[in-house]
Amino acid sequence: MRRRRQPVTAATLAQELEVSERTIYRDLSALVAQGAPIQGEAGIGYVLRPGFFLPPLMLTEDETEAVLLGLWYVDQRGDDILNKAAENARAKINSVLSEHMQAVAAAPITIPGPDGKQFPENKVSLGLLRSAIRMRNRLSIEYVDQAGQHSRRVVWPVQIGFMDDARVLACWCELRDAFRFFRTDRILVAELGEPYPARRADLVRNFQASMRERVSSASSVTTGGKDRQS
Repeated sequence: MRRRRQPVTAATLAQELEVSERTIYRDLSALVAQGAPIQGEAGIGYVLRPGFFLPPLMLTEDETEAVLLGLWYVDQRGDDILNKAAENARAKINSVLSEHMQAVAAAPITIPGPDGKQFPENKVSLGLLRSAIRMRNRLSIEYVDQAGQHSRRVVWPVQIGFMDDARVLACWCELRDAFRFFRTDRILVAELGEPYPARRADLVRNFQASMRERVSSASSVTTGGKDRQS
């Protein structure tokens, strides 16, 4: 409703949110009871009036720039789910900014570079990968590498990385007994399995430590090579 200037019907909201119209009417009644300034009626549509349902968001100009710049980057590199989430987040943020900060947001100082990236098509839905991460499920995947070699792996999914030219799934690989990256467009099949025996928070922490160690090792090798050359 924050994104729309014209009344929106319960049927439209129900279709967008993938719930029943009865659920929409129930939730609208609950929001109005809690003080949300919503006007409208069945068959005509509903609008969210200006008001103080949410307090003004206390962000500095630099903080506002940072948040909105990040959301524009999501537009460029995210999938459909994240793009929609970014659009909704912008609407929510703009609705609770002060008048001055709304003007700042409307004419940002910083903008992302041109998009221009066409990501390879995924054969497995990113929604399935997100579900496995959130639910801490193992994934049984069939993967094809750059050389065209096929392999089957059982992995513990940790995070999805959105790079400039590809998206990758960061995992603990049972076959390699180590953290590995798999390009999502090269995952041919992915099947949900049993929960893996670890806390996701621990897995993320260990993954990040592994990445720091890898970067540190690569930096040491590079520095050593320069020293020998000099």
